[in-house]
Amino acid sequence: MTSGGSDKHNRWQHQGENTTQSATDKNEEPANLEQMLDTLRDGVGDRETVSIKTMLDAAGSRSFAPALLVAGLIMFSPLSGIPGLPTTAAILVLLIASQMLLGRDYFWLPSAIERRSISRQKLETLLRWCYPVAAFIDRFLKPRLTLLTEGLGTVVIAVAGILVALSVPPMEIFPFLATTAGAVLIVLALALIANDGVFALAAIGMIALLIGILIYNFL
Repeated sequence: MTSGGSDKHNRWQHQGENTTQSATDKNEEPANLEQMLDTLRDGVGDRETVSIKTMLDAAGSRSFAPALLVAGLIMFSPLSGIPGLPTTAAILVLLIASQMLLGRDYFWLPSAIERRSISRQKLETLLRWCYPVAAFIDRFLKPRLTLLTEGLGTVVIAVAGILVALSVPPMEIFPFLATTAGAVLIVLALALIANDGVFALAAIGMIALLIGILIYNFL
């Protein structure tokens, strides 16, 4: 693990030693991946098990981008190896992206999805896995090409999310592909969070590659 990842892990275990102000402290939605991880860490409290509802509530709202990011983190991390969890995350994405496509301001989820939970230990594993990635990705994240993340651009992103969600169930046969789907969702969500059209373009390219891999493996 990189030194940056170690520092972040220490912040998880010693929250009083934070050196930066998290998105939760500011009462704002996360502005990048690192802030999202901080928000998840701070928002779950001392719970021994953490439900999807708890993680979504920790993101601070029922808006679409943080929720897509939560689903992407679940699929990208070692949690994707838990049988059925990638498909649960895919259903979450399908429901969220579909409501986004319909132009809703906030999303609704059935309680059966919201109640799905993981242990605190597994959440800590997710955070340890993702913090070094966040330290790298956030350096490139900034508002640009906002035409691709606003208005009709959000329709394209919603459709892209639906395509990723529909492709996940067969990917459970190939765990590496499920992890790749998580990476695509993270990039899509960050594009929305930061109004970064370059990230939106990168995600669309990744989806095309992902679909090509699926076709190659199943045809």
